[in-house]
Amino acid sequence: MSAIATNPAPATTSEQARRRAVLMVVFCTFLGAAAQILMKLGADHAKAHPGLAGMITNPVLIAGYGLYAVVTALIVVAFKDGELSVLYPILSLSYLWVTVLSFFVFHDTLNADKLIGVAVIICGVAVLGRGAKK
Repeated sequence: MSAIATNPAPATTSEQARRRAVLMVVFCTFLGAAAQILMKLGADHAKAHPGLAGMITNPVLIAGYGLYAVVTALIVVAFKDGELSVLYPILSLSYLWVTVLSFFVFHDTLNADKLIGVAVIICGVAVLGRGAKK
């Protein structure tokens, strides 16, 4: 007698859409962090060129805001298929990426308070993710 192999039921379209929305928001946290780093670099450059003219002719600052606009559009698309109560807190992961990037790009200091804060954010996102609809 041969055993009949059973495959797990494929994920429904709704489950796939929710999973895709979560992945899109996680991707947006990386892009959002990059945008914030570009805005900081642009702001540092703007010190030498103050005023509105210095801001609108600052390509790094414009790139940061442009990337932020892309992030905003992608988040809107993700919100279409996901739970807001799960997706929105995931955006806080950008704090983690900004902290890491700031350490490497700007040589910001990392202290116990910053590390504890980042750990709390990660734990919070994990707890909320476990509470998502199955």
